Amino acid sequence: MESPTLSERMARWQILFSEYDITYVSQKSIKGSTIVDFLASRAMEEYEPLRFDFPDEDLMGISKKEGESSKVQSWKMSFDGASNALGHVIGAVLVSPEGNHYPLTARLNFFCTNNIAEYEACIMGLCSAIERKIKILEVYGDSALVIYQIRGDWEVRDSKLVKYRDLIAELVNEFKEVTLTTPMRRKPIG
Repeated sequence: MESPTLSERMARWQILFSEYDITYVSQKSIKGSTIVDFLASRAMEEYEPLRFDFPDEDLMGISKKEGESSKVQSWKMSFDGASNALGHVIGAVLVSPEGNHYPLTARLNFFCTNNIAEYEACIMGLCSAIERKIKILEVYGDSALVIYQIRGDWEVRDSKLVKYRDLIAELVNEFKEVTLTTPMRRKPIG
């Protein structure tokens, strides 16, 4: 007896899956040699450092303000967090007054909401800034909820977020000046 071809086996599996409302979707594949060829072609090119400009993001624009004193320049920190079925990741970038970028990323090993991930990202960035002995910091985040709760503009209704907000309030006390900014407006705290 001749063994069934791949397409015959796939058809049989589709019939069996249809009983359970399971639909088979074929996965598009990329030959391994294609990826290797691409990576090998890039190896010969000159090294290009990571670019930290995000032209399709309307989150913010970091620039020197008019009339800003050149003596006291602040560091800048942007943070973001995400939680979905693929995992929970956080990130922050510290930018020195000279324009040097210090990226931070982490994967959270516990279940959390997007708001918790945003708080965790902010905490990670603030802790890193404290370790660097930064005293003046401009903090940029895309989560209006987190920024407004930290500022005290909005009350914290979710009991899981109260401890996060309290921890950030303690961390902010380590700085001389902290400014929290959303894409909409800017307001100093502390």
